[in-house]
Amino acid sequence: MAATKVLAENKKALFNYQVLEKLQAGLVLKGQEVKSIRQGRMNLRASFVVVKEGEIFLLGASIPPYQPNNLREEYNPQRTRKILLKKKEIRHLLGFAAQKGLTMVPLSVYNDEHNKIKLEFAVVKGKREIDKREVIKRREADREIQRVLKH
Repeated sequence: MAATKVLAENKKALFNYQVLEKLQAGLVLKGQEVKSIRQGRMNLRASFVVVKEGEIFLLGASIPPYQPNNLREEYNPQRTRKILLKKKEIRHLLGFAAQKGLTMVPLSVYNDEHNKIKLEFAVVKGKREIDKREVIKRREADREIQRVLKH
């Protein structure tokens, strides 16, 4: 079996948000988008997951064309993409979506064991500025300790 390979990551999401629950799901993609993602050209920055009419969608993710010279006119790299989940999982997420202060953001896109492209997203709560500063201070202190131990 092939190991999972991360194709795109949203590193800022873990810094800006406190993760409450992580989920994995499939994505509805076109063939050209699959090829572009496998080349590692997907951008998850400023993207988020929303619930519309009982379905889950990924908004704001950018997938540039696989072959820009061989492009159809109707191709939109920023288009809304449907996320594939079971009804039970969608109902579970609807409860989170109704709560104030919680949102859903994509964390990464990866290949699973069966070479399918999967999206890992999380239900998150925004961190305050003070919490972010604490994380930076802790990171710098750890670097300083490693530097001292190295010499």
